[in-house]
Amino acid sequence: MSNYVVVSDSCGDLPPHLAEGITIIPYIYTLDGKDYHSYLDYREQSVKEFYDTLRTGKMASTTQVTPQRYVEVWEPILQEGKDILYICLSSMLSKSYEMSQMAAMELKEKYPDRTVVTIDSKAACMGIGLLAVKAYEALQAGKSLDEAVSYVSELVQRIHLWVMADDLQHLRRGGRVSGAKAFVGGMLNVKPILSMKGEGKLEPLSKARGRDKAFAAIIEKLEECKYDPAEGPIYIAHSDVPDYAKQMQDMITAKYGHKDFVINHIGPVIGAHTGPGTIALIFAGKAKR
Repeated sequence: MSNYVVVSDSCGDLPPHLAEGITIIPYIYTLDGKDYHSYLDYREQSVKEFYDTLRTGKMASTTQVTPQRYVEVWEPILQEGKDILYICLSSMLSKSYEMSQMAAMELKEKYPDRTVVTIDSKAACMGIGLLAVKAYEALQAGKSLDEAVSYVSELVQRIHLWVMADDLQHLRRGGRVSGAKAFVGGMLNVKPILSMKGEGKLEPLSKARGRDKAFAAIIEKLEECKYDPAEGPIYIAHSDVPDYAKQMQDMITAKYGHKDFVINHIGPVIGAHTGPGTIALIFAGKAKR
């Protein structure tokens, strides 16, 4: 078997069973004066408690991962004589990519015979998770590190992420969305529709009156962006609104007949910026412009 380990972080929001075999770095968030590690199984705080606290008006914040944290996770892997393929949150949303490159350079001096490759996912949430799963599948199939890097790097440009937010309060406060102010329309039941652009930046693109119309507009992207079932299922992520996820799933199946889905929560690290009531549709399709 190829001699490398796939590493990603908890921002990928994968269900734990899909992350088996992948080394996951839990990011840290702060809520109500207390720090939590964002494990995929929510062992330190349930996702329900997290979003219910946000609904009371409190805001969560996140902590940037340092190069030292990467070194702590990666060095034991390198000491075992294995290389590393790391897939991280979009560099347009976080400094994780920059910090991971600094750690990789530091470790290269100490372990010159080993290789650490960091890939900017240009995505968030289960867009990162999808890439990590495909990288691990490449590893399991016996692909070399170079082959896996080439494959994942190409797939990065084919990950489509479309988002409907109940409102943009959290995204706007966190500075994660440009031009968000003009798209806020909760009092009129206007639902902002956002997309992750090719460079990995989340931008508001349109609005729809009501959730049904917003979902219909997003679901059309499966056809417009040429969803490729060969690259895996359709991913639906939600911030504590499972009924939204079920509605989107049912609408997709009714319109296109697709039945292969992965549905999971938007975890606290991404959820600190989206707030409750957000839903995202993620899939692999044609290359983004």
